[in-house]
Amino acid sequence: MTSGMDGQRRGRAVMMTGPELDAFLGEQRVCRVATTGRDGRPHLSPLWFLWHEGSLWLYSLTHSRRWAQLRHDPRAAAVVDDGVTFGELRGAELSGTVTVVGEVPRAGERQDELGTVERLFAAKYFGRITLPYDGRHAWLRLRPDSVVSWDFRKPAGPLGRTGPRGRP
Repeated sequence: MTSGMDGQRRGRAVMMTGPELDAFLGEQRVCRVATTGRDGRPHLSPLWFLWHEGSLWLYSLTHSRRWAQLRHDPRAAAVVDDGVTFGELRGAELSGTVTVVGEVPRAGERQDELGTVERLFAAKYFGRITLPYDGRHAWLRLRPDSVVSWDFRKPAGPLGRTGPRGRP
């Protein structure tokens, strides 16, 4: 077992740098978004996303449980992760407040803030230069107040790389 200080050093050792986090979030395709209902029960759902200029952009169905919960309580958390074996695991947890950007549902009305976001999202998921509007989706922007990241491919320092319960 390690002390709290050793655990903190180890956490910093596997934390992603800003450029590493940007590259990781830029290449991943699915995040899991957590919201909370009026009854306090959590809801977790997968969603396509775009990481752009320090924000997580979510193109969400407007008639979804996620959308309804965020309209009531705009706080959310999202996890993006990758890897199979313990030594390959990497990811990020982002939490903060979500805001709606643009029209609801999105129909393509000119919105300067969405120009680059929609172009990048269309290229990433549809292989197109323009986003196909379906009258069912709208944009949510999560500006994280907190970001926690990990990359267990990095050396873990003097303690070495270990798995759950300190096992290699």
